[in-house]
Amino acid sequence: MKRLLSIAFAAMVTNGTATAADWDMPTPYGDKTFHTANIIEFAKEVAEASGGKLNITVHSAGSLIKHPEIKNAVRSQQVPIGEFFLSRLSNEDAAYGIDSQPFVATSYEDAEKLWAAQKPVITKLLAKQKLVPLFSVPWPPQGLYTSGEIKTVDDLKGLKFRAYNAALEQFAAMAGAAPTQVEAADIPQAFSTGQVEAMITSPSTGANTKAWDFVSHYSPINAWVPKNIVVVNKSAYEALDDEIKAVLLDAAAKAEVRGWDMSKAETEAKTTELTDNGMTVVEPSDELLSGLKSIGSDMQAAWQESASDEARAIADSFSQ
Repeated sequence: MKRLLSIAFAAMVTNGTATAADWDMPTPYGDKTFHTANIIEFAKEVAEASGGKLNITVHSAGSLIKHPEIKNAVRSQQVPIGEFFLSRLSNEDAAYGIDSQPFVATSYEDAEKLWAAQKPVITKLLAKQKLVPLFSVPWPPQGLYTSGEIKTVDDLKGLKFRAYNAALEQFAAMAGAAPTQVEAADIPQAFSTGQVEAMITSPSTGANTKAWDFVSHYSPINAWVPKNIVVVNKSAYEALDDEIKAVLLDAAAKAEVRGWDMSKAETEAKTTELTDNGMTVVEPSDELLSGLKSIGSDMQAAWQESASDEARAIADSFSQ
């Protein structure tokens, strides 16, 4: 499949705009996830505004390409466009993962300020890989899912903890938990088999995976506001004529604004869905937050020491 995609993509770029009308777009999350719904709307707007000259087929839930492979699939020209969780790239440069550093940006206002500082740096870093960012949309602030109330950090010790990136894996380990990397689509199975016992994730992911089937408590610790990003291969982008480029960028700008609004609405709606299905929503105790923020402070200090100049520039701009 990958070889066929790569051959088709190469032919599209080589032949120019005449065969650039149909793009396959892999995304990691299911159709019920607001990120995917926003992207489907984005694809619809591109097709309509271009008069059918550019059609984007969305392949959701990792059905075409699995999440860990999407960025490199776009880079290597297997597909022209794709979406992924931005901080998955933090092992390449700390600039990609600053939005997943605990308690750096914990509100949408902070997240918008951080993205304004982050975007120019991310754009330059992606350009080195022949990638063009189109838009980025945040998840709701991340909360804690457990079986029973967690009153202090000590209550997390020994728990098998679902992680989705390096920062969360480090955070869980520093809290005394045992982190395991698990994709969103695999959460129910991971809990049912005992692979994991707790997690930090958004109310969106919690509701979409029916967290009430395997945990009883949700605590909105608002640890960070991470983002997804949509990127396009530079060759595919440059193969478009100016009119279609303008259509693509206009639809992307609208998708970013719409996506942030959807995320904000999602926070309240999905938290309500958790309670409606029997979960107990517990406001985090001062002792728990203090302990978690202490871990966050230690992680931020270590991050500063190892971060690139570009990443530290983001942090400096954000703090001003």
